[in-house]
Amino acid sequence: MYLRSIVFFSLSLVASFSLYANEPEGSHASNEWQIWAYSKAAPSFLGNFSAIVSGSGEVIREGINGWTCTATKPMPEDGFSTPHHAFALCADAEGFKWASAYMAGKTPDMERDAYIWMLHGDTGEDNSAPGGNKAMAMKHDHWVESGPHLMLMPKNPETIAAFTTDFTTGAPYQMFKGSPYAHLMIPFEGYYNYQPESAPK
Repeated sequence: MYLRSIVFFSLSLVASFSLYANEPEGSHASNEWQIWAYSKAAPSFLGNFSAIVSGSGEVIREGINGWTCTATKPMPEDGFSTPHHAFALCADAEGFKWASAYMAGKTPDMERDAYIWMLHGDTGEDNSAPGGNKAMAMKHDHWVESGPHLMLMPKNPETIAAFTTDFTTGAPYQMFKGSPYAHLMIPFEGYYNYQPESAPK
């Protein structure tokens, strides 16, 4: 058990180092920092060529591959403390159809399934319901603060209805089941770094 803990901790450090390597110095509200942080929400072969939209909604770097990376939380005046706090994501146009509908409280209208990358993870969601109350979600063990993951946003949520909502197994699981925003969460290495008590035992 001790050796297993050391190995897990070492892998977590390696993942964190590679993700945060070459962080720009200076303000986290700068264009340079935002470009670095948001682009790393996806693999480099996507993020390095994606458009980057600032926390204020300004395009601060044009993209060439049809993908866009941005924060989904309001940016503090002095910037986000870490990319994790930005809820940064990278998606193509279909993915942003889903994200825009979710933010507006409307039903997503998509031409096909979409994928959204969030390699910085997020600071927490009620897995059972969109916009759920954190205190209640934690009381019922529905709260999950995610590490690196990929999301499948289905055009038709019924196509993922058979997936479990259990986020403690390490396997892909369903979030927001039964709502128009049901989607599949696909955990990557380091997914449980922020909530180790939920990791597979």
